[in-house]
Amino acid sequence: MLDLTRTTTALLNGLHDVDNAEAWASFYGRYVPIMIGVARRLGLSEADAQDAAQETLATFVKEYRENKYDRDRGRLRSWLLTILRTRVAGQYRARAVRKEQQGVTFVGGVPDEKTTSDAWDVERRRTILLQAIDELRKVSKTSDQSVHIFEMLARDNRSAQDVADELGLTAQDVYRAKSRVTQRLREVVTKIEHVYDAEE
Repeated sequence: MLDLTRTTTALLNGLHDVDNAEAWASFYGRYVPIMIGVARRLGLSEADAQDAAQETLATFVKEYRENKYDRDRGRLRSWLLTILRTRVAGQYRARAVRKEQQGVTFVGGVPDEKTTSDAWDVERRRTILLQAIDELRKVSKTSDQSVHIFEMLARDNRSAQDVADELGLTAQDVYRAKSRVTQRLREVVTKIEHVYDAEE
């Protein structure tokens, strides 16, 4: 579960300690899902996107521990994105080589910085929403069914009547559940956004 009590600064300080598994796990939970999502939006397969994200994280931690990150020279997300774009470019090159070996001409390139940055914003919102739903399910008094209804509507993009029919409820029951979850979810999302916003 995302550690909502530690600022990103405290988390980054913890990464200097090689044995600080808690800091590593929390940083991983905050940023790796975003990086995987961005890599997928840039055209990588799930497996290649995971590889690119893992390589990005490893490079980041190594360079951070070597004091190469200067907060005065740029935002954390910019640094992570720069590393990630390099890793995605590497995957594109490997893909081109594989295609050429098969006698196929590969046409494609790494998207520009704006496309990459926009993808980060989308995946950041998605990751925060998923973390907020997880947080809501674990620590609030919101019923599992209400959260499940919200996921079916928001994540799976299903109609209220479809959800109602599947769960044996009325459409009005579904709308009420969605309203309850939405109100509580806003508070949790805001809390999580503050964690990310502190350093990004």
